[in-house]
Amino acid sequence: MTIWWLAYPLLGIFGGFVAGLFGVGGGLTLVPFMFMIFTAQHFPPEHVMHLSLGTSMATIVFTSLSSMRAHHAHGAVRWDIVRHLAPGLVLGTFSGSLVAGQVPTGPMTAIFVVIVYYAALQMMLDFKPKAHRQLPGPVGLFAAGGSIGVVSSLVAAGGGFLSIPFMLFCNVAIHAAVGTSSALGFPIAVAGAIGYIVAGWSDTGLPAYSLGYIYLPAFVGIVTMSVLVAPFGAKLAHKLPVKKLKRAFGAFLALLASKMLYSLIG
Repeated sequence: MTIWWLAYPLLGIFGGFVAGLFGVGGGLTLVPFMFMIFTAQHFPPEHVMHLSLGTSMATIVFTSLSSMRAHHAHGAVRWDIVRHLAPGLVLGTFSGSLVAGQVPTGPMTAIFVVIVYYAALQMMLDFKPKAHRQLPGPVGLFAAGGSIGVVSSLVAAGGGFLSIPFMLFCNVAIHAAVGTSSALGFPIAVAGAIGYIVAGWSDTGLPAYSLGYIYLPAFVGIVTMSVLVAPFGAKLAHKLPVKKLKRAFGAFLALLASKMLYSLIG
């Protein structure tokens, strides 16, 4: 076992705690660190970003299940919205993952950095759009789901930084928007993980223990610890000044994105 494998459970502890505390995770938290760890391990540069995205997306399958169950128990999931958004999410995420697998690491990293900057700014400003309309019909929700899915596939995230503002804009109560977003993370993660497996299936030069663009040692280490730690973060969310911490975390995300951008330019 390589010593680097010990870093993945530690990353899982951090990612799980952040996911429980702020309700975010996936690509926004894990991808920048995996990008740095994979680079330090001298993985092929042309595969580093795709492995980071694919592995992150696979971990969300399990963390989203845990979050979805917790919010469902509190009656905070609008399953009518989930039913209409999910088909578009699956199609958009799967298609986006296949396309992302064909984009070179440099442009893919730049796209990721831009989206993370946007999400970080959202957190620092505590952006919550005011309701201006009601939810669209099934066709509109399908189109919205497709758009959210495509962007989510590019950052390997559960889509909360897009789906929550969208639902708030459509007059969905904040607690229902957050709970519903947690349920939407599952179809996004499943479609994205399958997409990144398919996209990397025939690629040569991938490190050992890779399943397409999913690096299994990182996947196992992160999932094992994040699922255990996330409930503690969620518990502390009711005791700590989350709004202030969220702004600080947004600034931290911006720094991580800047580090990736610096590495890309260098």
